[in-house]
Amino acid sequence: MKRNKGNPIAFENAEFIESKDARPIRLLSEYIFPDQEFKEMRVQDTIVFFGSARSLSPSGIRRLERDLKAKGAGADEWKRFELQKKISGYYRDASRLACKLTKWSKELNRTKTSNRRFLICSGGGPGMMEAANRGASLAKGLSVGLNISLPFEQEPNPYITPSLSFNFHYFFMRKYWLMNLAKALVVFPGGFGTMDELFELLTLIQTHKLSKPLPIVIYGTEYWKKLIHFETFVEWGMIHENDLNYLHFSDDVDEAYEYLVDRLSEIHLSADKDK
Repeated sequence: MKRNKGNPIAFENAEFIESKDARPIRLLSEYIFPDQEFKEMRVQDTIVFFGSARSLSPSGIRRLERDLKAKGAGADEWKRFELQKKISGYYRDASRLACKLTKWSKELNRTKTSNRRFLICSGGGPGMMEAANRGASLAKGLSVGLNISLPFEQEPNPYITPSLSFNFHYFFMRKYWLMNLAKALVVFPGGFGTMDELFELLTLIQTHKLSKPLPIVIYGTEYWKKLIHFETFVEWGMIHENDLNYLHFSDDVDEAYEYLVDRLSEIHLSADKDK
């Protein structure tokens, strides 16, 4: 690496900071900076939403339908469109659920604590992540976005609270912050990234590396049951039958909301009263 004799201060030397040798410094910055901001904003904990970055909003589906009609799309394209339309329904549900949880969170924050409890948090990108932040925004609440720099498809969505919008280079640091403050998880239909996040979390819970109680809602039974036959893990002796108790399946916004509020109140708010 070239020495910059005109600028001897290492942390101002962009060439050095971006070098392989300075990787530990970059890693530390992705830990320290969010930690500092969360403390400043008094964010105590979050409800994390996972799901596909590729799912379309209802308005996006309407635009796609117009485009398909205009070009005279074939049968295969219309078949794919029907599935995309179903996924768009999950986008709507994610937004509604995040909105309801944010309204509940705002009441808690107004009356019971100086810290901000149970803020909606997403991976910061489009699709289901956008839906979660959008729902929080509709409720006029704060929400967190933890975006990852990718060569395609991932830019921070416009509904994240600006002071709680973070960009990460390292996946594992992003995952750390997704889980560090999480008190509940809602998993909407998604692809490889969603599967990776869900199963890494289940592994941490199963091996007791993550010891805190963490309610997990798997939303969209039709999608998930077709994608993964979870009972097969038990049938073949790969997991204990009790491991399936980590998961709560839901297809209804109100039911998922009641489950999460009941569990979070029981686990965390009751404990707060006893202190």
